[in-house]
Amino acid sequence: MWLAVEQARRNPRWPFGAVIVHTRTGEVLGRGVNTGDDSPLLHGEVVAMNDYVRRQGNQGWADTTLYTTGEPCSMCMSAMAWANLRRVVWASSIDEIRRTDIIQIDLTAHQVAASARSFYTPELLLGGVLADHTNHLFREAQRLRERFPDERRRER
Repeated sequence: MWLAVEQARRNPRWPFGAVIVHTRTGEVLGRGVNTGDDSPLLHGEVVAMNDYVRRQGNQGWADTTLYTTGEPCSMCMSAMAWANLRRVVWASSIDEIRRTDIIQIDLTAHQVAASARSFYTPELLLGGVLADHTNHLFREAQRLRERFPDERRRER
């Protein structure tokens, strides 16, 4: 999770960072940080997934774990289900992120996974890991956005 936090620090206004690691070896196979200014699709998890595909090809997802600073939104969690990425660990919850004025679709990662149960069976969906630390990052990001409000309010 600390590696995901390291990624998040690259975008202090929208600190959504993610890493994908090989579950058995711990080798980092993909990294990402929110680059939503470039495209609304480029949440940290999607950027990490794209980096993984660039480096590993679109294969081997079942052998990986994705760590992210914020609970995956419905778009990101759906992408993980389609990829069959079975282990996802996050820090701050969607509810906590919403408290910092970052808009979110009100669906949890668990709800999205349950909706995909006809083809997706996750092994691990775990939230709250280092949440005290990432909640602080999101609150600091909120203060930064309030102090410099020139960028529009948007979802991750």
